[in-house]
Amino acid sequence: MEWLWLLLPVVLLAGIFLLFRWRRGSRRPVAELQKRFLQQREHLEAAFHAAAVASGKPRGLRWKNCEWESEVAFARERQTGRLAALVAVTISFEAIEGSDMEGVEAVGNLRNASAVFFYDGGRWRTTGKAIFNLNPGEAIEHFKGQYERLQVT
Repeated sequence: MEWLWLLLPVVLLAGIFLLFRWRRGSRRPVAELQKRFLQQREHLEAAFHAAAVASGKPRGLRWKNCEWESEVAFARERQTGRLAALVAVTISFEAIEGSDMEGVEAVGNLRNASAVFFYDGGRWRTTGKAIFNLNPGEAIEHFKGQYERLQVT
């Protein structure tokens, strides 16, 4: 049983080491994280589309297509400090058969939006959230209480 007391400091030191490494990894320079986003962009766009389709929103509509624009704006979430990337996108929908959107002419209209991505847990992620009717710069300005604009380096 005495060996348990010897093992305790080793486990504590290992835990402190891992915590330090995790915290250090979450403080990567913004320029490096922006570069990573741009390198992974194609994969992240596909992840956005899959998450958006799976969300079931907007109700009565099926995600048809996302046309990605070149505009990207980076921001920091004021409350969490988490880095965010907003990408300009044009989205098209089609009505789900039998839904209350079937027969509505506006369903076919293209919609401008900003796709939202965030850096969390050491990697870029998305939940498929889109900010409709605002390009990335406008979205950051509109939600300036939530986002602080960062310069792309």
